Amino acid sequence: MTLAILCSGQGRQHREMFALTGDAPEAAYLFAYATTLLGGKDPREFVRDEPDEALHRNRAGQILCTLQPLAAASALGDVVPRGFIIAGYSVGEVAAWGVGGLFDAIATLDQVARRAEAMDAATQAGDGLIFVRGLSPDEVGRLCERHGAAIAIVNPGDAFVIGGDREVLGRIAADARAMRAARIVALPVEVASHTKRLAGASVVFRETLRLAPAVFPPRTGARILSGIDAAPVVSLETGLDKLAAQISHTVQWADCLQACVEAGATGFLELGPGHALSGMAAEIAPGVPARSLDDFRSLQGVRAWVARH
Repeated sequence: MTLAILCSGQGRQHREMFALTGDAPEAAYLFAYATTLLGGKDPREFVRDEPDEALHRNRAGQILCTLQPLAAASALGDVVPRGFIIAGYSVGEVAAWGVGGLFDAIATLDQVARRAEAMDAATQAGDGLIFVRGLSPDEVGRLCERHGAAIAIVNPGDAFVIGGDREVLGRIAADARAMRAARIVALPVEVASHTKRLAGASVVFRETLRLAPAVFPPRTGARILSGIDAAPVVSLETGLDKLAAQISHTVQWADCLQACVEAGATGFLELGPGHALSGMAAEIAPGVPARSLDDFRSLQGVRAWVARH
């Protein structure tokens, strides 16, 4: 039996995202450290008190969305079995390195803060992301080529995240509507993540990662997947190269989920925030149980579910 753990990306931050983990004594040190990264504001108060715009700013969003899986892993460490599979969506891939045991949790938060700063420095004003579902890969590729944008993430079921300048994305959205795309959504993200527009940030982040204390192979025995090709990390240097490159290369998320299935996943647990990844897992592998931390009312409920799957 193999558990697949999924670490969420930005976009699903919400007021109650720390409802299960916020009081876990095992995670107290992580909330204390994240407070220093958020200018002295406790993350639990940050998500409750700050305006939505603040929750979705790139740096704060990346820190919050990394803190949640790290806190969950700390609280659930007594029941998560060795040898799990783990994959992370966008910034969630850095969190996956922490949950999987390649980075310690504090170092993971530090790396995410540096990652966000490198991305912000490389971002052009007006950049962003949109989500498009219901067009073929060829159709989306032609739209991006025509308008000067790029596919940032490939999700299951002909669903794509596209990155570029907001005006360009608006024209792509208009064309996609004319082509009868099933769904088009502007995402609350202020950077064109996973496109060549952030090539400079990949270079800066790779230099940052050279100083990161990392352990390989991980003590957890986890199989960690790289987002840009869904391949397991088999060497530290190659893994770090891919982790940095992911900032400016397409994330093959559908392939990551398929790789989990092919590796024998008997259950998917998304550490949140949100339900997006567990929903995609259910879509790609309907016979495999898939849940998100946000589905549960208590950590004890999560522990019981993990014990079964």
